[in-house]
Amino acid sequence: MNTIQRVTVNKNERGLLLRNGDFDRVLQPGRHWLLSPVDTLRIVRVPLDPPAFVNPIADWLLAHAPDVVDAEFVRVELGETQVGLRHENGVLVEVLPPGTRRLYWKGLVAVHVDVVDIAASPEVPPALVARLAQTQLRARPVAGLGGVLQVLVPEHAAGLLVVDGAVAGRLAPGAHAFWRYNREVAVEVVDLRLQSVEVSGQDILTRDKVPLRVNLSATWHVADPVTAHAQLHKPADHLYRELQFGLRAAVGTRTLDELLEDRTVIDEVVTGHVRDRLWAHGIVVDTAGVKDIVLPGEVKAILSQVVEATKAAEANTIRRREETAATRSLLNTAKVLDENPTALRLKELETLERIAERIDRISVFGGLDKVLDGLVKLR
Repeated sequence: MNTIQRVTVNKNERGLLLRNGDFDRVLQPGRHWLLSPVDTLRIVRVPLDPPAFVNPIADWLLAHAPDVVDAEFVRVELGETQVGLRHENGVLVEVLPPGTRRLYWKGLVAVHVDVVDIAASPEVPPALVARLAQTQLRARPVAGLGGVLQVLVPEHAAGLLVVDGAVAGRLAPGAHAFWRYNREVAVEVVDLRLQSVEVSGQDILTRDKVPLRVNLSATWHVADPVTAHAQLHKPADHLYRELQFGLRAAVGTRTLDELLEDRTVIDEVVTGHVRDRLWAHGIVVDTAGVKDIVLPGEVKAILSQVVEATKAAEANTIRRREETAATRSLLNTAKVLDENPTALRLKELETLERIAERIDRISVFGGLDKVLDGLVKLR
């Protein structure tokens, strides 16, 4: 008995006609009359949005129905060294990994796939880097970004590209992206700004066996990040140890008096020690200087006594020098007065004037003539 079926396929879908459970053809939008005298027919309606055709028969169609694939689908078959950039209506929506085999419906959404060969270099083209940045802020984020390493190198830093464990190059400041497929890719960002390190609480014996506690401060920067990364595991830790060695070399070969008289000698010795050793590793030591030298309590007390005695002796010398000068001045004055009676009389009048300034009232007995005669009479 013949069976006639009427099937309606909407414009936003396609129909898969299955004859006896096996694929027969694709039904376009519209009404279809199906006559089945013997076979069992079944229609599977497939929406065109999303456009990806995910069905067990996709691989069969790719292998055995090229005419159907060319008519109804956009075919994507990527090799092991190829990445696909899938666009929908001109907008990038997905990054397809190598080895992808997929079909996308034609009709509702315009699907286009750009194929990128990644065998030669892991670097993502600069024009594409900007399109992959901050995709989460778009109306539709880009899928498949797990296979892309995105790195932003600040202005004050440099990036080291490491591919399969080896340094492949230095990255300038800016945005960069790299394919992670078929290789291990990592980027280490190295700060190139001036940095400081503190070496505190170093207990060191001087050449004359006096224990000191020295605090040192240094500034440094990375001049060659590629060399520093290749030769040093932790540049800051290596610098700290070299500063310790330089500090012990500077203090241990000098006496306490030498260090206290010229503290800059420690700075010069330490700076010379670390600069020569770290320059070969791509590290530049800009400055190194002693912040303070802490003496033990008993040594500090002894030094205080020495300083006190020295200052007392200096003060006594100055006092004796001033007394000698004052005595010499008095002798010179006496010699002038002895040789010049007029000067002696003037000195007497000057002394009398100073005395008179302190007297409020004078009582004179016997008349003023004798007093005035005595004041103005010169011998």
